[in-house]
Amino acid sequence: MIILAACGKSSSSNGSKQVLKVATNAEMATLSTTKYSDTTSLEALENSFEGLYRFNAKNKPVLAGASSVSVSKDQKTYTFNLRENAKWSNGDSVTAEDYVYAWQKMVDPTAASPNSQRFQPIKNGTQIAEGKLPVKDLGIKALGKYKLQVTLESPISYFSELMTGAPFYPQDKKIVKKYGSDYGTSSAKTVYNGPFVVRNWTGTNLKWSYVKNQKYWGKKDVKLQKVNVQVVKDSSTAGKLYQTNKLDYAMLTTDYIKQYEHTAGYHSKTIPLIGYMSFNVHRKTTANVHFRKAIAMAFNKKSLVKNILHVGAPLNGIVPKNFAFNSKTGNDYRQDAGNMLTYNLKEARKEWAEAKKELGSSKINIQLLTSDTTDSKQIGEYLQSQLETNLPGLTVSLQSIPLKSRLASTTEHNYDIVYGTWQPDYADPVNFISDGGQYHLDDDYNNSNFRNLLDKASTTYATNPTKRWSTLIQAEKQLLQKDAFTAPVYQGGMSYLLKSKVKDLQISPYGTVLFYRNANIK
Repeated sequence: MIILAACGKSSSSNGSKQVLKVATNAEMATLSTTKYSDTTSLEALENSFEGLYRFNAKNKPVLAGASSVSVSKDQKTYTFNLRENAKWSNGDSVTAEDYVYAWQKMVDPTAASPNSQRFQPIKNGTQIAEGKLPVKDLGIKALGKYKLQVTLESPISYFSELMTGAPFYPQDKKIVKKYGSDYGTSSAKTVYNGPFVVRNWTGTNLKWSYVKNQKYWGKKDVKLQKVNVQVVKDSSTAGKLYQTNKLDYAMLTTDYIKQYEHTAGYHSKTIPLIGYMSFNVHRKTTANVHFRKAIAMAFNKKSLVKNILHVGAPLNGIVPKNFAFNSKTGNDYRQDAGNMLTYNLKEARKEWAEAKKELGSSKINIQLLTSDTTDSKQIGEYLQSQLETNLPGLTVSLQSIPLKSRLASTTEHNYDIVYGTWQPDYADPVNFISDGGQYHLDDDYNNSNFRNLLDKASTTYATNPTKRWSTLIQAEKQLLQKDAFTAPVYQGGMSYLLKSKVKDLQISPYGTVLFYRNANIK
């Protein structure tokens, strides 16, 4: 948890004073909770939508769209009474059917949502996403206009945290049907039930605003009138805008941390964000397990963190440090699980030799795809240099394109290796192991042992923390050590500039997303 400024009484909550100016380093891709997979879109969704729970000022989950909840004795069924005064920004009531509609869409395999795996804990969520059951069998039911029932496969300790996530937000069925495939492609073709509405986003432009939602049930608690957002991919430009008071908040990319670390308003911390490489297993080269293992062990992670990133830590597993802790022993998961894929040049070259032998070539060319943000390009260049130097005969061509295009290419399997970052939704190792931003994990990684281990963790051992913990460790070992489906790169850090006049601005406990609901300007 972090609250970026000391709490205090707000002064006037109206007028131009309550306008916050912020920069983000990547464009927005969508306003559809069904389709998002990038951080900029997530931040927009988490400030303009609201689910059953939200994070309070202390970053703890509290009821939001629901006014009360009762839980069955077996802790598998939750019955919610929704707020009857909750409205969409067009005046429609937020009803139980809005949740049912949105959730069923999320798991519908024809929707191909990148977030369908989040519904694995919900009854029948996995089978529906695999096309084995109809969407109507999902464990969610409207018991009345404002009464909602959610049924789980097995009890989970992180239910309220899970429900804060964007995949579990409702959608106004009437509006989604009206716009069809255009829903969420611009701010005008979306309606909102959160503290802010999005304005002036056309789907491609690099400036938009979050405006206080006058239909929001909790609007009296929202002090900011507007948040003006602009995409600034270059930290040099963002730093200058901050210093000339044209920005109140700006994230710093790696190459400007040293320059600004002594500037008033500078902050830095390690967070549970991960950087990783994901492989397209539909292509001959990247489908080869020896090739993937060679790539995963052939770059110096400590050097990357020290000389390029200047913040964060090396990452040798898909689950980061200081994120999830054993409920019985208090041990950090990463400590218990140990290192999975480390920088090991000897082993990397051994795997590389085997890969070349199986692929029948001494020279191999692959493409590394990244977004065109400063950090992504620099990390891509570092990986390119390390891999070409350490694996003789390998040529890596680097392609850096706008994030929206990179996401589309990844979705369409139009890549060899893609570098990306991901931040979690709730503090449990399974969030990384069963998702972790790993592209096409559900569709392309069909290892039966991995699937059986995840199934046991979520059912057989759901109420046995010790066995569940060890089972998740086994699943991670299968995913990384044995199959190298993904190559962990680093655990992220966050460095940013924030004006002292901005109070109570929060950062998500799981990454870099900003929460504006409680923020105000003194």
